[in-house]
Amino acid sequence: MENIPFLLTVGLILCVFSLASFASDRLRFPSVLLFIILGLSASSFFFKNYGIHAVAEVGIVLLFFVLGLDFPFSRMISISKNIWPAGLIDIALNLAGSMLIALIFGLNIVSAFIVGSMAYATSSSISAKELEEKKRLANPEAEFILALLIFEDLVAPVLVSIIAGMGIGEGFSAASLVLLFGKIALFLGGALFIGHVVFKKMHEFVGKHIQKEFVPLFALGLALGYAGLAIWLGLSEVLGAFLAGVMLSEADHSQEIEHLILPIRNITLPFFFFWFGTTIDLGHGVPYVGMLSALLIWAMIGKICTAYYGSRLFGLNKKVSARAAFSMVQRGEFSAIIASLSNQPLKVFSGVYILISAFIGIFLFGRAPAIANWYSGSRRSSDQQRHKNAI
Repeated sequence: MENIPFLLTVGLILCVFSLASFASDRLRFPSVLLFIILGLSASSFFFKNYGIHAVAEVGIVLLFFVLGLDFPFSRMISISKNIWPAGLIDIALNLAGSMLIALIFGLNIVSAFIVGSMAYATSSSISAKELEEKKRLANPEAEFILALLIFEDLVAPVLVSIIAGMGIGEGFSAASLVLLFGKIALFLGGALFIGHVVFKKMHEFVGKHIQKEFVPLFALGLALGYAGLAIWLGLSEVLGAFLAGVMLSEADHSQEIEHLILPIRNITLPFFFFWFGTTIDLGHGVPYVGMLSALLIWAMIGKICTAYYGSRLFGLNKKVSARAAFSMVQRGEFSAIIASLSNQPLKVFSGVYILISAFIGIFLFGRAPAIANWYSGSRRSSDQQRHKNAI
């Protein structure tokens, strides 16, 4: 592809993306997976294409920047109060549990942490789309599912920064880990200070000039600049972009700013998933097949247990909790982001894991109401039988 002008390449890719997005909408198939599959099929043409990678990096920065716009500090505190029991179960089972499986299969602690982080988060985009398409947004479990997804959204940028700070496959000491967490704390503290002292006082100014062209320019500059500062400090651009959105959200015009940024994000973000697909080389087969099988089984067990017991602690009844339990297995965009930081064998492994777990999750999501009805009926029959025996 070296002899083809970059603009022609990008134009052709965008046309293919538009067709893929249309097909995704018609077939009710997650576009994230379709973009990864497109990248996988075209990997021989686009492998190590730095232009595509640059656009992909902008897309992922804007994804987390827009995400941060929805999370002023007060909302983050409110969410953590309600969902933290389920969130801790999620971290224990799906992050630590997957990491333990990787250690059992002989990976070093850094690689195992990458695998655990990759296997941790449910796909927000797939889950939201499935809730909407299956007309379950008004169901009582939807609030719990969305709250747990938000909790994972808050944890994911920190995980990415820890992985970026540790370095791929390199050893790390307790001192370096303390230094890393110190950097993250200072970075968070700086964002809190700037958001509260500067942007909190810019509410009227931003509202008055929201339609002026300098507002999206400033927002983009803040997102890319704070992301770049994070990289300069040895952290992840994902954390920097997320905190840039959090800071700007303190100006209380998040929806208007998001409306200005979304078109750019929607154009650039598919490049990330496409680029991730190009990095998956299946020419030498799938590594760690035994670990892959174990993690796929745990992907179901861990998320089903997390969602069931977490939603019970959230106050939902057994039938609704069972419906939630089978609705969160799918992995997607955050897993791909974390996998992109790994070495080549783990990228291939992670890409296969993401695709298979997403398909399993979509299937279980569609069957969740029927499974919950069966579970509720089975429990009722069992309770009635116990009551008869007692009499």
